[in-house]
Amino acid sequence: MSQTESTFAPGRILIFNLAAALLVWSWLSPGLMFWTDLDDTVFFLTNAWLTEDNETWVLFVAAVNNRMFDVVSLLILLAIYLWAISRDPNPTHRMLRWGGIGITMLLTAVFFAQGFRMVVPYTHPSPTLVYENVNLITEMVDFSTKDSSGSSFPGDHGVNLFLFTAFMWRFAGLKVMLVSAVFAVLLSAPRILSGAHWFSDVFFAALVINLVAAPWILLTPVAPALSRTLTKGMIKVRNALPGR
Repeated sequence: MSQTESTFAPGRILIFNLAAALLVWSWLSPGLMFWTDLDDTVFFLTNAWLTEDNETWVLFVAAVNNRMFDVVSLLILLAIYLWAISRDPNPTHRMLRWGGIGITMLLTAVFFAQGFRMVVPYTHPSPTLVYENVNLITEMVDFSTKDSSGSSFPGDHGVNLFLFTAFMWRFAGLKVMLVSAVFAVLLSAPRILSGAHWFSDVFFAALVINLVAAPWILLTPVAPALSRTLTKGMIKVRNALPGR
C-alpha cells in the first residue's frame, strides 16, 4: 500500500470494529467479571511490590512516573519516527511528506481525545483512590511522581501510543509497527505499575478507542488525503521562501 494513496478497506474496518465490539461486550456483560478480576489482580500484585523492602523497584517505578520520563518516551517515539522516515524508499519531498503524516497524527490524537469525552462521559478514579491502605510511591520518594488520578479512564498515554502504532502500520509498514507496538506496551506500563491506572484503562479503553476510530481514519481516504494536503501546503510555503 502506497504511503499516501487513498484507499478504502471496508472489510478490514469491519474486522477491527468487530474486535472492539467484542471487547465492549466483555466489559458490559453483567455475567462476566473478567475485566474487574483482571484489574484487581494486576493492581494488588503490582502494588504489593511497592514496599520499602524493594527500594530499587520503588525508585524505578517512581522515576518512570516522573514528568521527565515523558520526555524520554517522546524521544523514543521520535527515534522510531525517524527510523520510519529513513526506511521510506521515495526520496521526493520525503521530510515534508512525513511532516504531513506527523501533523495528521497529532490532529487525529486531538480528535480522539475530544471526541471520546463528548461521546462517553464515563470515567473512574485510579485504584489507589478506590482502595484503602495501599502502597503509594509518592510517600516513599522525595521527588515528584504520580500514583493516582481522579479520572484514569481511558489511559491517555495508551490511546496516543496505540494511535502512533496504528499510524506506523499504515505509513511505515509491519516491521516499524511491531517495534512501535512493543514500546506502546512498555511505555504505557508505568502508570499501571504505580497504580495511577487500572490495567483496563489502557488495554481495554485505549485499545477500543483505536479499534473503533483509527480504521475510519487510516483505512479510508481521510488520513492519506489530509497528509497529502498538508504536504502540498508545506511545499508551497517552502518554495515561496526567499532564495528558492
